[in-house]
Amino acid sequence: MSHPLLTSVASLQITPQHDNKTALVFIEGDHETRYTFGELRAQVRRCGHALRAAGIQRGQLVVLVIPHRLELVYHFWGALHIGAVPSIFPFLSDKLNPERYFDSVRRLVQHSGVRAVITTRDFEGALQTTLTGIDVLLLTLEQFAGANAAPENGDTPLADAHDLAFLQHSSGSTGLQKGVMLAHGAVLRQLTSYAQAIQLDNDDVIVSWLPLYHDMGLIAGFILPLLAGVKLVLMSPFQWVRDPKILLRAIQRHRGTLCWLPNFAYNFLATRIRDKDLDGLDLSSMRAFINCSEPVYAESHRLFAERYAAYGLRADALQTCYAMAENVFAVTQSAFGTAPKIDIVDRRALMDEQRALPASGAAPALTLVSNGAPIAGCRVRIVDMQRQDLPERHVGEIAIHSASLMDGYYRRPEESAAVMSDGWYFTGDMGYLAAGELYITGRKKDLIIVGGKNIYPQDIENLLNDISGLHPGRASAFGVPNAQLGTEDIAIVAEVDASALDDDDRRAAIQREIRARVAQNTDMIARYVHLVSAKWLIKTSSGKIARSANRDKFLQEVLNADETPNASLL
Repeated sequence: MSHPLLTSVASLQITPQHDNKTALVFIEGDHETRYTFGELRAQVRRCGHALRAAGIQRGQLVVLVIPHRLELVYHFWGALHIGAVPSIFPFLSDKLNPERYFDSVRRLVQHSGVRAVITTRDFEGALQTTLTGIDVLLLTLEQFAGANAAPENGDTPLADAHDLAFLQHSSGSTGLQKGVMLAHGAVLRQLTSYAQAIQLDNDDVIVSWLPLYHDMGLIAGFILPLLAGVKLVLMSPFQWVRDPKILLRAIQRHRGTLCWLPNFAYNFLATRIRDKDLDGLDLSSMRAFINCSEPVYAESHRLFAERYAAYGLRADALQTCYAMAENVFAVTQSAFGTAPKIDIVDRRALMDEQRALPASGAAPALTLVSNGAPIAGCRVRIVDMQRQDLPERHVGEIAIHSASLMDGYYRRPEESAAVMSDGWYFTGDMGYLAAGELYITGRKKDLIIVGGKNIYPQDIENLLNDISGLHPGRASAFGVPNAQLGTEDIAIVAEVDASALDDDDRRAAIQREIRARVAQNTDMIARYVHLVSAKWLIKTSSGKIARSANRDKFLQEVLNADETPNASLL
């Protein structure tokens, strides 16, 4: 991807022969809008010119509270173009609590010294109320609608490799959290290394529905293709959730070659589309669907591969990646041309000894999928609680050293120092190395420790997806203190059909099935099983179940309250 004209992320200065090449196809409903690289740069200059005229200067933070549409694309690049620092905020949706959402907007703007917030006219009133008393510009897209094009001599971006390019924020149950500071040079080094790892080619076509406030969508599904001169086909995540087949049809129509997906999307695409909606589908152009951002499950790949093999999907097109905003994006990538490695390990050794020993005989086993080897310029270590190196196949915290690491968390020096030392970033993720490849086992902070045994909550949650009456992907497992025994108990909160909550026998049957599956697969007992209706569970802005927030809610509303008929306690 390297090109001598790319000195900053703001450049968009692909060689002149790219001017007439399609840069972006934006899908809204049944309509597609196309831009060449030349046309896109003209829009970027126009937005940059309008932002500068509004008083925004180099180095100032600009927060974009804009739905997933073309204006978000223009204003993100426009801010970069004038040397400002854009940050995309998730737009309010029905999965976010409005009170928490607006509180997080206010706290972010106050804490970060935001110069301007750009939004839509429909959202302006709510944000005016939220930001009362704060010295910040509140601008609307409508104010920029009639902006004139910038003069051609204004086409030189005002940033260099050492300047802060943009902030990525971790997703959370209250909106945006820590702002990850990424310099232009770090971003370009990441993109160069990652393009090499995935063998990116000028003829590739990247297709994405991912939200742009998340690192996978922002980097792999937005910045990478537009800086590499590769065609991007982009659609709204909200439209995809409502009608998942649009992704597959877009791949067919545009001969897509690369697509990044979180693990749940493989199950979603395998089970939520009717056969009649797949008539004539052709996925043979795809080089890779890359599983990233969540623990990878072999079963999810199997379901997806079986469903779409008849439509031209090759088995080796299912690939994996380990990535995080703190490293811009990718840390590891599986090797194209062959399926990712599978590691079948002894479950008891993993739980009791924190060792990933190959399973043998009839011993209970777990199947783990490799996330591949580190990309160029990135090193990975596995360390213990004292940050000392662990041998191969020992589970510990993943630490990375990279040419594309963040400069720290924005205006959070203490939190930055807690996770960075001597050029290493300590991720908080748990995993192990085997034959040079990385396997992820879970998050350190999410571990449930029962009598010295390590239980990974996502493994419990994954066991429950096909229980009748329980909504797939809507369960949260976590540990709660047992002061009497000096350990933790397993608690599970699961969302079920409203009818199940009103039927004592059905509710009890679901609770029994949950407990049976946990016991059969972990040799542990779930002490608490709490069934809830829709919208009880708290989610992050990227749609994931927020375990710590749900744990706090469970402790406050269930354990500290009278027992409810929906809760089952052993």
